[in-house]
Amino acid sequence: MKTRERILQTALQLFNEQGEPNVSTLEIANELDISPGNLYYHFHGKEPLVLELFERFQAEMAPLLDPPADAELDVEDYWLFLHLIVERLAQYRFLFQDLSNLAGRLPKLARGIRHWLNALKRTLASLLARLMANGQLNSGTQALGQLVEQITLTLLFSLDYQRILDQEGEVRLVVYQIMMLVAPHLNQPSRGTVEHLAQRYLEA
Repeated sequence: MKTRERILQTALQLFNEQGEPNVSTLEIANELDISPGNLYYHFHGKEPLVLELFERFQAEMAPLLDPPADAELDVEDYWLFLHLIVERLAQYRFLFQDLSNLAGRLPKLARGIRHWLNALKRTLASLLARLMANGQLNSGTQALGQLVEQITLTLLFSLDYQRILDQEGEVRLVVYQIMMLVAPHLNQPSRGTVEHLAQRYLEA
């Protein structure tokens, strides 16, 4: 594995474990057993490290935020989609542990996060609109917009909330929470199906 790739992987691990503000480039170099100068040759400080990790996060999320418009989705497909999103968020969780401060220090990251959030919300709105078109979901435009906001907030912050409570952040619990947000807006039998799936997720 090339040194640049090792630096990125180690930085991601340390940022996730300790929080990005608590990790210096010197600590990353020490963890890799390389000189600070070697690390600086590849990344001139933490900012380019963080930005490249965010670019990787965006690249991994891109296929999920651009599903085929003509795809035929079953109810279970929606929750698999959410599961995959939460897995990516968990993999890059340092980005969201102190998002406001991190974005405040790095304006380029802040712009990227806003762009990504808008793409996420458009995708969520599109998927919910498909459920409405199929007669599975009954919700007004305003309520649908609020539901998208609630799902987005749960996606962004539920893993960190679990850790604040000294619990290991669990993907399945986040997906369960989102299922239970959506369930009241569904018509039968879809509501019963989702509630059953949610319980299976919780017990997995």
